[in-house]
Amino acid sequence: MNIVIWNSRGVLKPSFQAHVRELAQNHNPALLVITKTRLGGDRAKVITDRLPFEGAIQSETIGLFGGIWLLWNSNMVEVVQLASTEQETHVEVKVLSSSLSWIFSAIYASPRSEERCILWENLAKVAELHNKPWVIAGDFNEPLSEGDKFGGRPVSLSRSLLF
Repeated sequence: MNIVIWNSRGVLKPSFQAHVRELAQNHNPALLVITKTRLGGDRAKVITDRLPFEGAIQSETIGLFGGIWLLWNSNMVEVVQLASTEQETHVEVKVLSSSLSWIFSAIYASPRSEERCILWENLAKVAELHNKPWVIAGDFNEPLSEGDKFGGRPVSLSRSLLF
């Protein structure tokens, strides 16, 4: 089963929908997570309805910050939303070809460290609430080491330890 995570840096680009169709055709993902959509609400639904996936959950954005879309192929998986914030979407995934059920968390962490602390706390709470296999994927906006990034500000050991 394939899962694709894509930091789109905005979904209003003219080529966006064609890129999603190409990803879907080439990789046949059961789940597609699109982060940094910069679009929520009714406008997000209009776009996700045009994409080649039967299911979709869109998180709200804070202005032009963030946005997580979780899309899925309903012929491969059944998805039940458990919780969502601007930085995270948690779902239970049941693989239709087996009895396997697991938790999936799609992440687009805030670039602001104070808000990321809220995400870390939320993830700790989710960990306490279940004993199923758990996959966490996305953009955490916090490198663990200098080798994980190019340019920009130096890696902060204290922020990395929180992560």
